[in-house]
Amino acid sequence: MDNHFSNSNLSQKQLDINQGISVYITKVYNWMALALLLTGAVAYFTAGSEQLVQIIFGNKILFFGLIIGELVLVGYISARIQKISSYNATLLFLLYSALNGLTLSFVFMAYTSASITSTFIITAGTFGAMSVYGYFTKSDLTKIGNLAFMALIGIIIASVVNFFMQSEMLYWIITYLGVAIFVALVAYDTQKLKRLAMQGFENQEHMEKGAIIGALTLYLDFINLFLFLLRIFGDRK
Repeated sequence: MDNHFSNSNLSQKQLDINQGISVYITKVYNWMALALLLTGAVAYFTAGSEQLVQIIFGNKILFFGLIIGELVLVGYISARIQKISSYNATLLFLLYSALNGLTLSFVFMAYTSASITSTFIITAGTFGAMSVYGYFTKSDLTKIGNLAFMALIGIIIASVVNFFMQSEMLYWIITYLGVAIFVALVAYDTQKLKRLAMQGFENQEHMEKGAIIGALTLYLDFINLFLFLLRIFGDRK
């Protein structure tokens, strides 16, 4: 009788944990999808406006100011997530997504619509497959995630160097390494978010903020994977 009662409690506890994970992960993907939609809409609208294109890309100070602003926003959200409200975190995340759309509008100007669409589908499929793997695998992906992060730092440095060298070979090495790195990071970050959810949250507010930071993480993985794949599959106008 006691064993049956104990097993029932354990089963209910596991069900509660699984439900909590499901609710959290659903929130993460919903916010990520909304951010991607916002970025895409802003980028498309901006690319279609000659006046906006001229304002953003005709003024280097403004363009690089937007880039710096985006980096500052990501850093601020990541560093202050525990101190700001979930409402403010959400607004800042959506603001970042919109600003990213302004600077990513070059995609619609440089590549054909057909290749953008096909690359987005490839990215979504790859992202989905690796996210499912990261969610269900029993293997610990921590080492892979750490290696991918170190490799990411390496290609950032290499990209800066190649900005001056203009080496086509280094360009393609960076491109294919970038794809591999973000494929690995999608799986690793998904597993990390699942483990976070398994630990539980103190309250609803903490879960909402956790969902925003999780969405930001996966959003960055998706965008960067898309941009590297676009180098490979994109057809320039």
